[in-house]
Amino acid sequence: MSEKLRYRVLTGPDDNAFCARVSAALDDGYVLHGSPSITYNGERCIVAQAVILPD
Repeated sequence: MSEKLRYRVLTGPDDNAFCARVSAALDDGYVLHGSPSITYNGERCIVAQAVILPD
C-alpha cells in the first residue's frame, strides 16, 4: 500500500458517492480542513472538500 498523502482535495458531483468518499477518508484517519465549496457547472452541483492527516 502506498503512503497516505497528508493533504487531499476530494471533488465530485453532490451525491451519495461523494459523501461516501468523504466519509471513507474520515474513517481512514483524515479530518476536514476548512469548509466545503460548491459550484454549479450548468448541469449539476459540484462540491469540493479538503481533508488532512493530523500530525
